[in-house]
Amino acid sequence: MTITKQQIEAHGLKLDEYKKIKDLLGREPNLLELGIFSAMWNEHCSYKSSKLHLKKLPTKNNIVIQGPGENAGVIDVGDNDAIIFKIESHNHPSFIEPYQGAATGVGGILRDVFTMGARPIALMNSIHFGSPENNKTKSLLSGVVSGIGGYGNSIGIPTVGGETKFNSTYNENILVNAMAVGHANKNKIFYSKAKGINKPVVYVGSKTGRDGIHGATMASAEFDDNSDSKKPTIQVGDPFTEKLLLEACLELMKDNSIISIQDMGAAGLTSSSVEMASKGKLGIELNLNKIPCREKNMTPYEMMLSESQERMLIVLNDGKEETAKKIFEKWDLDFVVIGKTTDSKKLVLNFNNDKVADIPIAALSEKAPLYNRKWVKSKISKNKIKIKDLKKIKVEDALIKILSSPDHSNKNWITNQYDQVVMCDTIQKSGGDAAVVRIHKKEKAIAIAVDSSANYCKADPKSGGKQIVSENWRNLISVGAKPMAITNCLNFGNPEKPEVMGEFAECIEGIKEACQYLNFPVVSGNVSFYNETNSKSIFPTPVIGGIGLINKLNKEINIKIKKPGNLLIVIGKTIGHLEQSAFLHENFSIYDGPPPEVNLTNEKNNGLVVLKLINDKLVLSAHDVSSGGILTALAEMSISSGLGLKIYKPQKLTNYFEYYFGEDQGRYLLEISKNDLKKIENFLNKNNIFFEIIAEVQKDIFELEKVFNIKTKDLYNYNDQWYNKFNAIN
Repeated sequence: MTITKQQIEAHGLKLDEYKKIKDLLGREPNLLELGIFSAMWNEHCSYKSSKLHLKKLPTKNNIVIQGPGENAGVIDVGDNDAIIFKIESHNHPSFIEPYQGAATGVGGILRDVFTMGARPIALMNSIHFGSPENNKTKSLLSGVVSGIGGYGNSIGIPTVGGETKFNSTYNENILVNAMAVGHANKNKIFYSKAKGINKPVVYVGSKTGRDGIHGATMASAEFDDNSDSKKPTIQVGDPFTEKLLLEACLELMKDNSIISIQDMGAAGLTSSSVEMASKGKLGIELNLNKIPCREKNMTPYEMMLSESQERMLIVLNDGKEETAKKIFEKWDLDFVVIGKTTDSKKLVLNFNNDKVADIPIAALSEKAPLYNRKWVKSKISKNKIKIKDLKKIKVEDALIKILSSPDHSNKNWITNQYDQVVMCDTIQKSGGDAAVVRIHKKEKAIAIAVDSSANYCKADPKSGGKQIVSENWRNLISVGAKPMAITNCLNFGNPEKPEVMGEFAECIEGIKEACQYLNFPVVSGNVSFYNETNSKSIFPTPVIGGIGLINKLNKEINIKIKKPGNLLIVIGKTIGHLEQSAFLHENFSIYDGPPPEVNLTNEKNNGLVVLKLINDKLVLSAHDVSSGGILTALAEMSISSGLGLKIYKPQKLTNYFEYYFGEDQGRYLLEISKNDLKKIENFLNKNNIFFEIIAEVQKDIFELEKVFNIKTKDLYNYNDQWYNKFNAIN
């Protein structure tokens, strides 16, 4: 048959890409081969528009065992312990079918982690929705949260935190980014690289259905008014089967049975077989008649492109088939030898005694298109807020407006739907700067934080990129953890548009600079392009997931202030940067001007000094200063504990709003005992760290001297009331 132009376009390929396919094959592909090329050459699998920029990111240091290029990143945290982690997007599926889209996003990221030999210990997420007034927002939010909770709770992995944000830029293109963290023995890490000739290739897990066909291709295209028609491309997850698969894989991993292992995620059996062969410089031959199917009369095309969940592909050592089979059958899972490794360096597919596909592996991997897309620098607004305009509002009213806004309100109504303590190792749940999870049966713990700042990245992509990494660094330090490494999920619009590609390139540059300076490498991640509908793009939204190490339990701290009479000090200078602040957004609907400057020297110096104070047990509680400024951060500390604060006027106050709501970077709030003040002052002065005494803890009144006072319980109520208003919409 002759491939038509319509078929080429339906597979998400350009005409020049199709010509390249014919050149690589030396002939015209059949429809199955076209589908395979479509799956492997889309943005989701090939990174054809992003790879050149991603290469700039720092990915190595003395603790990195495995950086980008595998299912997940791996770092060494001492005592033969490794932490395996990754964050990935499931944006398009979650918009089309919120529950299953979010649920399978969780399932997919968990497989990325346990495929490498880790037992998952925690989940996190970063989810972004449109304006609360948008008629789709409520149902999308409800579906996504239910999907995240439904999958995580059922499989028995704690969802320990994350972030939920709202902005009209996501009205037609929500973001659902899922992060998983696992623990493994650093000497028992499993990889996807196939080795050896004539080794058995084994299919394990669930049966293959017709769900998810063209899922990866769909994720590499923008939406239009007909996006609902793409529902058949959404995978259906089964957390109970995934639990069985997890346990079976971990049991098999106890001996030397496995040569390589790869989960069937995006592009299903196609991507898993090609990636294993490509990394091993080998070929793979499969007999598709042996694929376990749950639907009748499935075609080779459907089998190869299905994204049915809870499936793995394994290359076994010789003679290990029976051992492995017994394990998977014990867990009531399919186990079928469907092929073998070869020296052909080709993907060869057989069906009904016919060869139905014959493609060089290199054509699907290293010879895939690689684009150096045109990009333009973003225009950075230099507009400054005029102070006279700020007199229209009282400080107290401005604070209440921020605390009761969608982004800053209490999110317990979301996180309470997640089991945060299953496995009994959760030390700190959601609600603080970072979650803390103990490494099972060990005297150390892992801190996990997820951060994004789309407004900053839109205003100045490079500065915004630096800021997100820096905030993640601060959040980990604020719970007493040494920052170790990050994973990223880079959510952008159409890369074929120079302005979007410019946002991406500049964000990468900012992330690179911050990671290099802070020795905070990127070890895994994901790029999600084409997040736009009817040519309207989302704001650039890179999400950073960070891991920190607490090497001794009981050294961790939280944001809850502890005792009346204690002092709060602020580390780092306050200049009073209001442009792009929550204060202007929530009180004046102003989205103009540049984001705050990020001084990486100050970030590093301030952070390391704060960590030393925490490790020396001189800090009783801590909180980084970010969105909403000092006053919002103080209020969050007060709300979390039920205690009040008497807030002092700073010595060099020029303007209440600038000082208390400015979002200058590199700052921390620390609760200390008065008895330790002199010791701390001497230490900070010795290290040239700027600090100010800003407040004293008191019983139940939150007050700014001679300006306002609010009962702490009322402060909590302001922070808690948004959900009721949201629930009344529509």
